Amino acid sequence: MNVTERLPQFADAFPFESFNRMQSEALPAILERDENVVVSAPTASGKTALAELAICKTLERGGTALFLAPLRALTNEKESEWERFEALGYSVYVVTGERELNSRRAERADILVMTPEKADSATRKHESSRYGFVRSVDCCVIDEVHLLDSDRRGSVLEVTVSRLRRICDPRIVALSATMPNVDDVAAWLDAVPETTFEFDDGYRPVPLEAGVRTYTHGDNPFADKYRRLYRALDLAEPHVRDGGQALVFVASRQDTVRAAEKARDELAGRDVPMGARGDYDFHTEAKELQNKTLRQSVLDGVGFHHAGLSREDKARVEAWFRRGDIQLLFSTSTLAWGVNLPARCVVIRDTKLHDPLEGEVDMSPLDVLQMLGRAGRPGYDDAGYAWVICDAADADRYRRLLEEGTEIESRLAEDLDAHLNAEIALGTIDDLDDVMDWLDTTFYATRARSATDRYDFGGRLRERVRGTLSALVEGGFVETDADLRVEGTALGRLASRYYLRLETAERFAALAERGELAEMDVLTAVARAAEFDSVSCRQSERDAVNAVLTGRAADVDDASHRKVLAILRSSMAGTTPGELQSDAWVIRQNALRLLAALRAFLERFGGPADANLACRVEARVENAISADAVGLTAIDGVGSGRAKKLASEGLTTPADVVGAGVDALVDAGLTQGVAERVVESARSLPAVEVEWGDFPERIARGRNDMREVRVRSTAGGARAGVAVTVNGVPMTDSTAYLGETTVPVGVFGGSAEEMEYEIAVTFPELPLVPVRESRTVRVE
Repeated sequence: MNVTERLPQFADAFPFESFNRMQSEALPAILERDENVVVSAPTASGKTALAELAICKTLERGGTALFLAPLRALTNEKESEWERFEALGYSVYVVTGERELNSRRAERADILVMTPEKADSATRKHESSRYGFVRSVDCCVIDEVHLLDSDRRGSVLEVTVSRLRRICDPRIVALSATMPNVDDVAAWLDAVPETTFEFDDGYRPVPLEAGVRTYTHGDNPFADKYRRLYRALDLAEPHVRDGGQALVFVASRQDTVRAAEKARDELAGRDVPMGARGDYDFHTEAKELQNKTLRQSVLDGVGFHHAGLSREDKARVEAWFRRGDIQLLFSTSTLAWGVNLPARCVVIRDTKLHDPLEGEVDMSPLDVLQMLGRAGRPGYDDAGYAWVICDAADADRYRRLLEEGTEIESRLAEDLDAHLNAEIALGTIDDLDDVMDWLDTTFYATRARSATDRYDFGGRLRERVRGTLSALVEGGFVETDADLRVEGTALGRLASRYYLRLETAERFAALAERGELAEMDVLTAVARAAEFDSVSCRQSERDAVNAVLTGRAADVDDASHRKVLAILRSSMAGTTPGELQSDAWVIRQNALRLLAALRAFLERFGGPADANLACRVEARVENAISADAVGLTAIDGVGSGRAKKLASEGLTTPADVVGAGVDALVDAGLTQGVAERVVESARSLPAVEVEWGDFPERIARGRNDMREVRVRSTAGGARAGVAVTVNGVPMTDSTAYLGETTVPVGVFGGSAEEMEYEIAVTFPELPLVPVRESRTVRVE
């Protein structure tokens, strides 16, 4: 079916001239009907074109299309690929957590690209002007809908799609790799038989031969990796010798580099003809790579690919692999999802991987099938060859997976309490009937009706939801009345806003009510969060953990949480031990989210001083800055590096920066333009001044007097907590906007010889060090 004849207006949006057999059969359902569409088709059969067809129809009608990509890395790729739509006059906007949201651009976009997690966040805030653009979505394309069965992400996709359908009821076009129970997904999305497609392996552009190979398991995990590597090279070598290419999937970014280095030596020893060292043009291109190890490796025909490489390096590796300059490529799972990079031979070397939050876990069946589906190069190979290398004990399980596939299950039950709480907090559920109506919109309910042996069914399923609702009421997350109306509490709304496990939210609220916290209390509360329950602390890491925590009082006994605490503690000083570095980034990113949540809990249920403490701890964990200089991070444009540079010059507060001026910042190593912006930003922050006025120096014993003290900011304004203590005993505590405020202070002649009055000003939303000023009154 010719593209230009079928879609003359959008012909330039497609990188080919004709639709293939699979695309041609599904095309009428997408272009000529309006119902929801579900397509299950083999990997590499051309599902992306179906997404683009649905987008074209939406654009033709003047609507807005939302594309849900399974990985954040793929959202950036779509932005690049869909410059074809930009060239036709349509706007493409990617919404990710990595970028500051431009709500005007999002509102005006014709095509929005998001991950399920970002779409979840946006739909939770759809009533705000900032995220109101999600209310205008006319068509939602779900790429790789079998992500529903993903351990941690499946339930997010499920509730997000259900919520989006209640918000604006867009047309849904769901695309998936081959799955046995496509009818369940169709039933969930109300796709009619005429718009539900299940294309079998006969539609694969290249037939696939897949199998399982075992290896001899030893006692040393490091040695086992190399046993599996040699097994993978044995499988790949014949295809490489024959002019084909091989793609080997490994567990981690670091493993891609190590495996590539070892493979270069091994294949050279086997005298396998590879590489392009004599190709002057390729040699020149390789010099442009930013990664030095990669630069050396690709000249020998061996490359590696992972999310940690620069965007430019990844693009070059992909282009060279397609071109045939790289014959053997080692990659993490990123390449399996969405990137069209087939190879004649695909080998999964590692079926288990280390998750910083979960420890050692099995690769999901979805990932396995997705990776194996990359085998076979259309137009070049008569067959694709795919292998799983595993321990003999796991062989039968993987053989069954290859023969039978895996049914897509709902993961909602695993987080049912948190998701139900979120819907109530959002106000989309008002009473018990709404709860049941919401349940009926989920894939969980659909799957329960078709797999009664694996799910609670009928009354039992509804009973479970009622029990979950009762637990939310009992835990203080939800309120209900005699008419069975339900409403989220402040606790429930905060838990939903910060995506907290409910156990963690309860702990944070309890800590806030305790008050008068120290730095270690904040760190310990986050380290003990339920989100970190499954963190593994390997034997090799325990000495490093103990060394960091030696002499520091902490109510943390569990090894998992001690590891998290050690990472947070050392991150504040930028001294994370090498043994903890591999997991530190992921743990730190999750901890920063939890610290932001704790700050909000402390402000809502505690006081501004404790909220400010959490804010400063968060800034120190993120920027590895000292306690006295943490206020510098409140300045826009000042992160870890610049804060340390300024602090080394004796500038530790925004006021110091303003006082020093632009020239001093330039002398400290900042460029003229950056120095000007930093000083301007520092001027916009509060600079506290306490005016005691006619506050007395002495008072007669037994006499009482009332005075007023003025607290103001001589620069920018912000909400502040103002606390007054007398000899360390709290007198008053209020929150005001500075600006300016007047604080009444009672001066009285008590039994002590001296009365020390202290005024402390803290900013709950800024990591500024509290300002404290005192006056001493003698009692005569």
